[in-house]
Amino acid sequence: MLLFLDVDGTLIPFGAERPYPLYEPPQPLPETAAHPLLARVDPALGIRLRRLAALGCELVWATTWMDDANAALAPWLGLPPLPVVDWPDEGPEPRLGPRGLHWKTRPLVARAADRPFVWVDDEITDADRAWVAGHHPSPALLHRVDHRHGPTGRDFTVLEEWITAGGGPAAR
Repeated sequence: MLLFLDVDGTLIPFGAERPYPLYEPPQPLPETAAHPLLARVDPALGIRLRRLAALGCELVWATTWMDDANAALAPWLGLPPLPVVDWPDEGPEPRLGPRGLHWKTRPLVARAADRPFVWVDDEITDADRAWVAGHHPSPALLHRVDHRHGPTGRDFTVLEEWITAGGGPAAR
């Protein structure tokens, strides 16, 4: 099972006013990890993400940060380098698919290649859920988080329950 992770508006909440200045990452950060938005990321998310991985998920960056997520964010969260979705070059944002589909939806379904997956993002809509339900034969959970706060304990409970159950109904 794959777990696709967005960064902006998801792991980096847009409404965060709470930097974590006393946090010391589990390993020294490389110079390339000096990013001004890292202070908005709750470092405890790394523990929760590793717990999801231990349940049998392969964590994958699904972000325009591309491999910069491995250089800056992974060390901050105490994560190893993760695979990165290689987005098709479709020009500048916003990239909307047919009928208002998020531009990430089709590439993520292609990357999942019929495997169950979870997609955690702040921009998922009902159009994305409907398209995945009609085009992906395996279970998929498209979980939208509040861009102001990022993933909360409640979000992680939903993810853990769905993963532990082996995936629920497609495109929930």
